[in-house]
Amino acid sequence: MKQGIHPENYRPVVFKDMSNGDMFLSRSTCKATETVEFEGETYPVVKLEISSTSHPFYTGKSKLVDTAGRVDKFMSRYARTKK
Repeated sequence: MKQGIHPENYRPVVFKDMSNGDMFLSRSTCKATETVEFEGETYPVVKLEISSTSHPFYTGKSKLVDTAGRVDKFMSRYARTKK
């Protein structure tokens, strides 16, 4: 890695998918207030609503998990206009 091109706070961070609980480690500059133990070490954690482990495109499932209910609202509205 080239020296001097990354910000000072470029560090290992755990990203946690809140829809299925999967976690993965990457490097990031994201601000995180919480920490989590991952593979025996403590890292800052960034919570995600959806990731590649739960997204329908990557999993092959046709139903989208949406915490705010926006997809269901759209589908019900679309069903009314389609009739």
